[in-house]
Amino acid sequence: MLDNVAMGPERVTPNQLAEMVLPCSDVSASVDFFVEELDFRLDSIFPADAPRVAVISGFGIRIRLDSEATGDPGTLRLTSTDPSSRGTISAPNGTSVEFVARERSLVVPGNEPSLVVSRAADGAGFCAGRAGMHYRDLIADRYGGRFIASHIRIPDGGPVPDYVHYHHIRFQLIYCLHGWVRVVYEDQGPPMLLEAGDCFLQPPHIRNRVLECSDQMEVIEMTCPAEHETHVDHELSLPASGCNRDRDFAGQRFLFHKAKDANWTPWTVVGLEYRDTGIEAATDGIVSAVVARKSGDANDISLQHDAEIRFLFIVNGSAELQCDGRDPEMLDTSDAIAVPPAMPCALKNISSDFEVLEVTAPATH
Repeated sequence: MLDNVAMGPERVTPNQLAEMVLPCSDVSASVDFFVEELDFRLDSIFPADAPRVAVISGFGIRIRLDSEATGDPGTLRLTSTDPSSRGTISAPNGTSVEFVARERSLVVPGNEPSLVVSRAADGAGFCAGRAGMHYRDLIADRYGGRFIASHIRIPDGGPVPDYVHYHHIRFQLIYCLHGWVRVVYEDQGPPMLLEAGDCFLQPPHIRNRVLECSDQMEVIEMTCPAEHETHVDHELSLPASGCNRDRDFAGQRFLFHKAKDANWTPWTVVGLEYRDTGIEAATDGIVSAVVARKSGDANDISLQHDAEIRFLFIVNGSAELQCDGRDPEMLDTSDAIAVPPAMPCALKNISSDFEVLEVTAPATH
């Protein structure tokens, strides 16, 4: 009668669980500490008359306290609502127990601006990152760790081995250069297709997952701070039912700028026009992103500014970069520059097909 019954995956049994083995000279004293002070649970102990081994569990881990084990007793980190009240304590076996906040406060390093020029150089400079993505660093010094800009590509299209995750950030934006990518976001409805010229603002902590992409998909991603944590959400499945497009995420809202629906208007430079992605409004002025292109006789763009950073990525065409104290140099498609505040700097000899993505933080438009 069981021939046609589909059997599910084999269940995990206790002897399949992983254990961390820690050396322990006094098993009984260590068990008392972990159970009474830290709320671990005693699972097994032997022999009864003179315990040499004990297994305890709690907080999602199992620890084997073994009097015959050797090595470093290690460090155990436990989250606490008030980590400062307990600090760091030592267990009888020598294990250091650190109490930390469940999620660390966001630390944004101070700004250390400089002029940075990044050249495409026939694809040189890409390195393997997470989920099969290749990354090219566009701000080598990262302004002291305050900003990171990456040219990201996935050579082969199809499903992307991503997972539901979120970023501990101040801001993050994604601009599609080539191809397309399908992404799903928390509370934003069904999956969205990001195509060339489109832009996402990913506010802090919004859950998302990259589903699939075209061959030779390329995007530009800019984030503050440069080093930030990516957290996996094992509980949430996306896409999910329900939608709240007005949801506030740490004072920001999700934004999907579609290039095909954008309006081009005259820019501050005569002979250029631009489309505003709407990111300035969505972040309440933390950052702005616009795309500008040549529409007339413009031949000179001043890059001098008073913000923290002015970042430009040449989407198409070419221009000559002229900065105080430097020899002029040509910038071509896929080259990028980060300009520090107050530096006399300009783009000249702009080609007729010139188009540029400009990101300014904080927004100055």
